[in-house]
Amino acid sequence: MDNNKSTRLANKLFPVKEEYEIDILDIPADKRKLNTETYDFTVSTIVEYISEKHIDIPMFQRGYVWNRAQASRLIESLIIQCPIPVVYLSQNTDETLSVIDGNQRLTSISLYLNDEFPLTGLATYPELDGFRFSELDPRFQRHIRNRTIRCIVILKDTHPQIKFDVFERLNTGSVKLNPQELRHGIYNGPLIETIEELSNNSQFKKATSTTNDKRMKGEEMILRFFALHDDWQNYQKPMTTYLNNYAENNRFFDHENLNRLSRTFKSNFNKCIELYGEYTFKTFDEKRKRLKSNTALFDAQMISMSIINPPIGRLEEIDKNRVIARLSELMNDEDFYGSLTKGTTDRNTVHKRINEYTDFLRNILS
Repeated sequence: MDNNKSTRLANKLFPVKEEYEIDILDIPADKRKLNTETYDFTVSTIVEYISEKHIDIPMFQRGYVWNRAQASRLIESLIIQCPIPVVYLSQNTDETLSVIDGNQRLTSISLYLNDEFPLTGLATYPELDGFRFSELDPRFQRHIRNRTIRCIVILKDTHPQIKFDVFERLNTGSVKLNPQELRHGIYNGPLIETIEELSNNSQFKKATSTTNDKRMKGEEMILRFFALHDDWQNYQKPMTTYLNNYAENNRFFDHENLNRLSRTFKSNFNKCIELYGEYTFKTFDEKRKRLKSNTALFDAQMISMSIINPPIGRLEEIDKNRVIARLSELMNDEDFYGSLTKGTTDRNTVHKRINEYTDFLRNILS
């Protein structure tokens, strides 16, 4: 009995889901230290810093979610001098600060002091229900402005991997933020904004099965392409850290570099669509059914296309039925298929599938 055939079928019907990696700290022991400073900022200072962009409040996947009653209770806590939980900030290379934990609290305070909502649902001082900040007695205003909030700042000389690890440990929401959602906040800037814009393309969403993408899967795929396209030969696992490093190092890419990256992505994506059609980035069975978007295959098809860089006219001339027939043979190769479904972020596996797919594409074009 052919057990391998059974295994291949099981792999296709019941694929192993790619789990988020646990990043083993592969950095020198002397660099694993968390470097912090503690500040007691007044509410007035915090609001000023937010207004001047010295404190950046990243908009994560769920953004600002507190309702007015929750925000009002926080303001009431300031009035009655109830202790406010510590806020964690990350110091950026340009000396600005990004909020790691405390987004809802700081946003609520900033909104209220800017007269964005009236107080509601107060328990201790219901007499203040309906009052905006500017309508409060000046003594209340001064009292709120002078309250202090303890802020722990993770300094910029802390290793990026340590910073990300701390962020994950502080990520205590009811729905945990995944790595790309964390990056969207920690490394927010021109690079992330460009990736977000590219991910909203309807053809890309269809090809990657991210039409209803609520967890930024499409954005992470584009980030993977950027990072691997830049230097896939020197890729080292874990993938999470590899992408973190790329996002941090290129967070403030200039306009020229961002345009270059966008053109490169769009060009290679369009070439893949031209060559593979509906099978782009998809695994499928012998009958060319059960099409399923696969991130590892996305890597292989996009990077191999950028390596060979054929003119679009050459791809238009190729018999597409022959291409898909050859691709079907490749999918039935147990060794190659395994590189798409098992240990997909291991260094050797990443190199194997890119090299093998580049050879496959080169043969198709010969």
